[in-house]
Amino acid sequence: MTTTRCAWVSDDALYRAYHDEEWGVPLHDGRALFESLVLDGAQAGLSWITVLRKRERYREVFDGFDPERIVRYDDAKIASLMADPGIIRNRAKIDAAIGNARAWLALQEAGIDPAQWLWSFVDGRPVQNARRTLADVPATSPQSDAMSKALKARGFKFVGSTICYAFMQAVGMVNDHTTDCFRHAPCAALGTAPRP
Repeated sequence: MTTTRCAWVSDDALYRAYHDEEWGVPLHDGRALFESLVLDGAQAGLSWITVLRKRERYREVFDGFDPERIVRYDDAKIASLMADPGIIRNRAKIDAAIGNARAWLALQEAGIDPAQWLWSFVDGRPVQNARRTLADVPATSPQSDAMSKALKARGFKFVGSTICYAFMQAVGMVNDHTTDCFRHAPCAALGTAPRP
């Protein structure tokens, strides 16, 4: 029997595993959310599979996406990142990752839990959509518009509404698996389950 997946998934084994195991699963861990936000920004102008293939290297060279370490990156570290073919060597995106770490820590210093704050844009629970086809899936939403505006106001970069919506889909803030996809119902069940 053939497994039906969302139409955007290619035959690439890495892509299939990402779709089947991660995409759309509600994620509440702050470090993992920060990683996803940075990598979705790195995706700008590129395909997600490009970033996905480089994700493990990103984790290595960006110190496990620890904001407290990233904010201390100096010119020498930035130069080493720019010379690393294992990541996307775009100075603006590297600078944005450092600036976003600073903005993330500023939220914490202001007494705001960044993970809870990000989830507040969907009232703390995943939005359960019932998209029939890929063509029915929007690029943005009122929630991603609001998140983008708020993130920019806090000093974050590479957080336009389209990037924010991709982030929301990835971390399970919205369930945009199409209704024919075998992951739609399981992700919907995860979204209605009590938080651990």
